[in-house]
Amino acid sequence: MLEKINHPNDIKKIRPEDYKLLAKEIRRFLLYHISRTGGHLASNLGIVELTMALHLVLDFPKDQLIFDVGHQSYVHKILTGRKAGFKTLRQFHGMSGFPKRKESPCDAFHSGHSSMSLSAALGFAAARDINHTDETIVAVIGDGALSGGMAYEALNNMARLRAEKKNLIIILNDNKMSIAENVGGMSAYLNKARTQKGYVEFKGNVEQSLSKIPGVGERLIRVLKKSKDSIKQLFIPGMMFEDMGITYVGPIDGHNIPQMLEIFQRAKQLDEPIIIHVVTKKGKGYLPAEKNPAKFHGVNPFVVKTGESKTKSSGPTYTDIFAKTLAEAAEEDPKITAVTAAMPDGTGLQKFGEVFPDRFYDVGIEEEHAVTFCAGMASRGLKPVFAVYSTFLQRGFDQILHDTAIGSYPVLFALDRSGLVGADGETHQGIFDIPYLSMIPNMAVLAPVNGKELREMLLYVLKDPKCPAAVKYSRGAAETLYEDQVEKIVWGKGQVLKEGKDAVILSVGNMLPEAVKAAEILEEQGYRIGLVNPRFIKPMDTELLDQLGEEYSLIVTLEEGILNGGYGSMVMQYLMQKGYKGRIHNIGIEDQFVEHGSISELRKMLKIDGENIAARMKQWLENEI
Repeated sequence: MLEKINHPNDIKKIRPEDYKLLAKEIRRFLLYHISRTGGHLASNLGIVELTMALHLVLDFPKDQLIFDVGHQSYVHKILTGRKAGFKTLRQFHGMSGFPKRKESPCDAFHSGHSSMSLSAALGFAAARDINHTDETIVAVIGDGALSGGMAYEALNNMARLRAEKKNLIIILNDNKMSIAENVGGMSAYLNKARTQKGYVEFKGNVEQSLSKIPGVGERLIRVLKKSKDSIKQLFIPGMMFEDMGITYVGPIDGHNIPQMLEIFQRAKQLDEPIIIHVVTKKGKGYLPAEKNPAKFHGVNPFVVKTGESKTKSSGPTYTDIFAKTLAEAAEEDPKITAVTAAMPDGTGLQKFGEVFPDRFYDVGIEEEHAVTFCAGMASRGLKPVFAVYSTFLQRGFDQILHDTAIGSYPVLFALDRSGLVGADGETHQGIFDIPYLSMIPNMAVLAPVNGKELREMLLYVLKDPKCPAAVKYSRGAAETLYEDQVEKIVWGKGQVLKEGKDAVILSVGNMLPEAVKAAEILEEQGYRIGLVNPRFIKPMDTELLDQLGEEYSLIVTLEEGILNGGYGSMVMQYLMQKGYKGRIHNIGIEDQFVEHGSISELRKMLKIDGENIAARMKQWLENEI
């Protein structure tokens, strides 16, 4: 069947009796390719039938399908003629693992972070109505993403569409709940009745007629509404949405294509917003993913038969070291708490939650809440640690600034996946944390150059917290370079790793291996290059900078982050204001979003790898200007 799917809307040529076979072939296709390239597996296995049903009802690219987060869009890509792209899924210059408008006109909106789809869909609806077009707009959001505050803001705003008699379809993809047997029959009946356009019109006509009865009409309407709401509370699980002015339908079986087609077709005819609650099984069709969907959420290449990863471990990761250190510190200090925003496995907090359940909090996909929650704990003498990916902490910027930093509450932000993260691309690269954190007063930012230093930094901050502090570390195996030279952490102080003469490199955190490589290349050419580990991005070690300004005529800063507002710009500003007469050059990422690819490929493309650093420094050394 799958060989017949080569262009958008080709699925409509498939006979209904062949839908199950097509679904099976799609799952086999996903397993074959993701096991080779890596990617998001469990979520895509679970959404096969749901995506098929949407494609059978919608017309692409006219209609607009918006995926929340977007990692579950693989089936959509298959059904819109992009099968060939899966050979390069998440590879450098290859097909993205998320929706991308520049990749296909069938990708309505780019995504990567959660809880954004409903707001975007409302924007699409406004544009449709102003432009007087008639496309159908559908947003697909998961049960986890629906807990995000932004999603609730959109739901609150969505009620106006009912008054305006405008259609918008929300698919709530629930892959955690089971379909409730006790309400199945009644739910099916009410769903069918309430998705009939005539039913909606009937409700309005009854109320209009009753209102004309002198003396008693308005009272009757109030009684009927009260009774109606009471009955709904008994039989309809989606009353929260109903109370917000959004018609609720469900739950329905997200693997039953005929049932979904019937409801989706009727939903298109309604002149109101509607949320359709669809229950799916994450990892469906592949037993290892069904048993452990968290493990198979995002995977490296793996062996299909066993589910085991093909990637060999090369020692503990920074995440491993963080997790172990935090657990050891919490054993000694009962004031330490740990918080995650639905990422206990990814951030290494799973074990902490098992050992210290009373001090562990998974708040769901609610980064904004997590920050202020931590600030509240810190204000009462606790030592909260919020472990979060760098790219996701961006969502809590106002809460860091307003709720945490103004009061100087000592929250520790354990910033995982800081710097380039590779295959997830633009939406996940952690390259903005230095600018957005360093600009905030009372905020400290630290970056270790190896695993041992990460441990020492965490213990130092936890022992005597002074203010809000972020310790940023990269994805993958922890570096061991210069571990034998790790000195005691002193507040706001950097460390000279190697003396030089001709130039010095101030290398931030995970860029040390590239700095070492560049220094070695230049030394082979007769230059002596110093190496400095800043340790503290903020507060800067101004005493050390003054010393370097006296010793070197060429100072180079190196960071795996955006240069605009980064560490290099802070160093340059300070030294120029001090009257430094030498030359300063900043190496980092220019003003851009960075695509997906391996870390080594991306560094080379961005000219922040050892060879390119050495080449650029040689030019500066050879030229006195």
